[in-house]
Amino acid sequence: MRVSVIQLSLRAFVCGLIGVLPLIGLVPGLYALVCWARISRRYAGEWNPASGYLSWGVALAVLGLGITAVGIPAAILSLESYRL
Repeated sequence: MRVSVIQLSLRAFVCGLIGVLPLIGLVPGLYALVCWARISRRYAGEWNPASGYLSWGVALAVLGLGITAVGIPAAILSLESYRL
C-alpha cells in the first residue's frame, strides 16, 4: 500500500514538472492534481514518505496551469493589438 502512495506521489511530481510548460503541460498538470486528490482521499491519515514530492508536484502543476490560463489570453490579446 505504501508503495502505491510513493508511486503516485512521484508521478504527481514528474507531471507537475512537465505541467510548468505552457500549453504542453496542461494535461500532465491536471493529472498531477488528480493524483493529489486520489492520495488525499484514499490515504488520508497515513504517512507518506514522498509527501515532499507530492507537494512540489502540485505546486508546480498549479503554477503551470496559472501560466497557461494567463499566458494564452495574453498572447492572443497581444497578437490582436499587433494586427490592428
